[in-house]
Amino acid sequence: MTTTQGVQTILHPVTDLEKAKPVYAALLGVEPVADSPYYVGFEAAGQQIGLVPNSDMTAPVAHWHVTDIEDRIKAIVEAGGTLKSPPKDVSNGRLVALVTDPDGNVLGLLQDPS
Repeated sequence: MTTTQGVQTILHPVTDLEKAKPVYAALLGVEPVADSPYYVGFEAAGQQIGLVPNSDMTAPVAHWHVTDIEDRIKAIVEAGGTLKSPPKDVSNGRLVALVTDPDGNVLGLLQDPS
């Protein structure tokens, strides 16, 4: 039995939301489903593609959807990964955390409320 629901969310750091929105809308062929000054989100092919301004991300981050974020963090750290950012509620009980693998690659974890 797998412990993830796969990569369903990919966040992209952007410096200018207004310039980035039309590019991603053209790529995905849809308009944003969430559009605020701190986040713009698109739904396409079962994935959430997010644009995040003013972020410390230096590259897009794939977020693995999990059912128990604390359990996955514990397992990853025990296996040699490192906790980069502890779980944080980003909206209505949706938890997001960041870990890194031994090479420093950032892995996002996302748990939706049950």
